[in-house]
Amino acid sequence: MEDIFTASPAVVEELGVYIVAIDRPGYGESDPDPKRTVKSLALDIEEFADHLELGQKFYVAGYSLGGQVIWSCLKYIPHRLAGAVLISPAVNYWWHNLPSNLTNEAYSKRLQQDQWSLRVAHYLPWLTYWWNTQTWFSGFTTLAGSPAILSSADIEITSKLFATMDPTMAKLMTSYPTQQGEYESIHRDMNIGFGKWEFDPIDLEDPFPNNAGSVHLWMGDEDFIVPVTLQSYIAR
Repeated sequence: MEDIFTASPAVVEELGVYIVAIDRPGYGESDPDPKRTVKSLALDIEEFADHLELGQKFYVAGYSLGGQVIWSCLKYIPHRLAGAVLISPAVNYWWHNLPSNLTNEAYSKRLQQDQWSLRVAHYLPWLTYWWNTQTWFSGFTTLAGSPAILSSADIEITSKLFATMDPTMAKLMTSYPTQQGEYESIHRDMNIGFGKWEFDPIDLEDPFPNNAGSVHLWMGDEDFIVPVTLQSYIAR
């Protein structure tokens, strides 16, 4: 779970939950993992949970690119999950089960610079760092924090949120903890998240066949970053 800043202490205490925020490899103080794969982080989470003695089953939650990690957990460690939450999880436009007409339509709605950035991450991953750090043309807007990726409702909500927030906390919520370098964090995330996967969400079997848990997918209708049409197809 990546963002606990808005978790109410009273609710946490009432429910008796223990929340752990994990820095993916290359972020914060987590060591880089040059051999990282779609599968490896799910196994890292399982090992981490065991070291913390979180129990035989635990919940996982993630948003955006972190949401993709939850698909990996549902694929590789479903036996360890009590439930899962995906909040606007990033969609890989090259997942093989997504209809090409839907992916083409959703892809065409992205800014041209983002279309190129995603193509590079998928087809030429060794150029991802260069592509997003050179100054001749614009790179991935999400990394640049461009307001062009926000809807009017997003802008209104974030303006109100940050207006009343402690400046230090606001900085934490709007910046990537990249002490290990952007190559080992943000750009490796892009290469894995939008690279070639050995499965996609539609391949998944029911992780809770006896209704022992549930999977929640939360998505905004006006999300300019993650296409709601593809998310709806996956959910169905």
